[in-house]
Amino acid sequence: MRPDRISDRLLRRIERKFLQVNQTDYKQKCSLGMFLVALGIVYGDIGTSPMYVMKSIIEGNGGIAFVDEAFIVGSLSLVIWTITLLTTVKHVMIALRADNHGEGGIFALYSLVRHCGKWLIVPTMIGGCTMLADGVLTPAVTVTTAVEGLRSIDAVHAFLGSGQVVVVLITLAIISLLFMIQSSGTGSIGRLFGPVMVAWFLFLGVTGLWLTLEDLSILRALNPVYALHILFSPDNREGLMILGSVFLCTTGAEALYTDMGHVGRANIFVSWPFVKVCLILNYMGQSVWIIHHQSDPVIQVISGVNPFYMMLPASLRPAAILLSALAAIIASQALISGSYTLVHEAASLDLMPHLNVRYPSDTKGQIYIPLVNHLLWFFCVVVILYFRSGSRMENAYGLAITISMLMMTILFCVYIGVLHRHRLAAALFAAVFFAIEGVFFVSSLGKFVVGGYVAIIISLAILFVMIAWYRGTQIEQVQKISLKMRDHLADIKNLMNDDAIPLCSNNMVYLVKGEESEKIDRDILYSILDKDPKRADAYWFISVNVTDDPNQKQYRVETFGTDYIFRVHLYLGYKVKPSVNIYLRQVVHDLLATGELPKQNRRHSIYGPSEVGSFKFCMIRKMMPQEGEIHLADNLLIHAKYFIRRIGGSPIQWLGLETSNVIVEYVPLFLPRSQKEDHLERI
Repeated sequence: MRPDRISDRLLRRIERKFLQVNQTDYKQKCSLGMFLVALGIVYGDIGTSPMYVMKSIIEGNGGIAFVDEAFIVGSLSLVIWTITLLTTVKHVMIALRADNHGEGGIFALYSLVRHCGKWLIVPTMIGGCTMLADGVLTPAVTVTTAVEGLRSIDAVHAFLGSGQVVVVLITLAIISLLFMIQSSGTGSIGRLFGPVMVAWFLFLGVTGLWLTLEDLSILRALNPVYALHILFSPDNREGLMILGSVFLCTTGAEALYTDMGHVGRANIFVSWPFVKVCLILNYMGQSVWIIHHQSDPVIQVISGVNPFYMMLPASLRPAAILLSALAAIIASQALISGSYTLVHEAASLDLMPHLNVRYPSDTKGQIYIPLVNHLLWFFCVVVILYFRSGSRMENAYGLAITISMLMMTILFCVYIGVLHRHRLAAALFAAVFFAIEGVFFVSSLGKFVVGGYVAIIISLAILFVMIAWYRGTQIEQVQKISLKMRDHLADIKNLMNDDAIPLCSNNMVYLVKGEESEKIDRDILYSILDKDPKRADAYWFISVNVTDDPNQKQYRVETFGTDYIFRVHLYLGYKVKPSVNIYLRQVVHDLLATGELPKQNRRHSIYGPSEVGSFKFCMIRKMMPQEGEIHLADNLLIHAKYFIRRIGGSPIQWLGLETSNVIVEYVPLFLPRSQKEDHLERI
């Protein structure tokens, strides 16, 4: 057999076995344009890590005066192998294979494995809330660190002074402007992200290579033995706690998996090697500079020395600071947009309230959630005002991400071991990454008292919202009483024929939950027949069922053998906006065409006669009654859910019913009554 054929066959086998990228799909998605988009969207967070990782490592060891060559080489080795194991191996080589119809992220992964066990909701909520906490911390720490880099310019240092007041004001101005532009969309700005990040990574790689060539002995750090040695070396004053600073080099690795749906798996495969080489070269360059200048008395007296800026010639620093500021803004924008997506997907899975979602531009997948935007801005401002410096914020930065990575590892183990039945592979995956991430988590705990508690407080606040919403929904389901729809067809027919009751609307539409067609919530039938009887020509019971396929748009109808009752199941992917009004219009026209829905002959309309009459939507909302007993914890959670529901906005907007005729009826959440009841006595 010819050698070239053997080579081609081998390459095809490697592509199928390890990358599992369909060749047709690869050709469609992998392009220079998408390469640039991937650089602009995926790598903003991890791409800005060189600005503070080595700085955090030397500060944790007491400052640049207390480090030596052995310490720097060992620390660099830790950074290189952390990027390799947690980013390249886990997230690029393994995680990208666990896609949900091309989509990634913790909620997409949960959608794949949720049928494997109810307990999986726990790591999903914990991982989701810590990722949202990262959306608060990343803009604060990256922009603050970039602004602090201005101090490396003597003229600007004189303006900023030694205090942080001016730095904080500039940071707040940039952050506030960044959040303000979210409502108008960032499509035009987003097109600049790719070229800017190309320039950024080339800058990282070229400046790092330039210094690395001055001392090629730094290549020793590629040997993992130096990484293991420094963990237990007396030169390392922090011991295992140094990993809390080292871990900062891989924050943003989860974005490679989360943003897979935006850029395509193939483009991440192609772009990551370029990004990784540039990052490692820059870390090497910083390490060479530290080794050559750690004994310089002029450098030793500088407070909070940052090798990322100091290794550059003075003439190059202004351009570097401008570029780093742009990269920080891009990283922040990516985390903000990612937070919108996380909240939207969590709401679609009934883990958070359904909020008002806007689509400010034509950019694929770009959404804007006003309430989330305001909350993110508020907490970013609080974090900046509380910490005031980038080095203090770094202490709060890594802890939340280690937790989210551990939770993702749990879900990946279930995906590999249960869903695909590769138990040995799942056990190996768990042994390796639980060990690595567990050590990082323990080391990050050392930062808890010096700032990590802030990340935990934010995460716990978000987790409480998720738990309250999830548990509150469970309580409502327990109290729900369902009746057989077929048993009440005659009652509804009699109401329709009762001319003594005025017509409420030609079409009464109720929004229901669940996929079961034969049963209906008692509260809905009570609303139709008992509570202000609602006579109509047709009754519609519509449920929005969120599916694992992110872009699915399908429906199913059950008529119960009538031409006046229609149970409609909308099957919408978790990425699809549930515009019920629009979809119902399509369903109605389909049923008119098939003759299943009689013509309603609407005569009075500015658009002329129509075959479809008026529509009125009715929403049933639960409320807590004063009577009844419930467990104290459940009582707290159900009240919390209803409070969150009030401040979270109306589901009318989420369902796309803003311009429709909607009535809202409140019914009590029926709970077991107290055994002690007060009775009136007639006098």
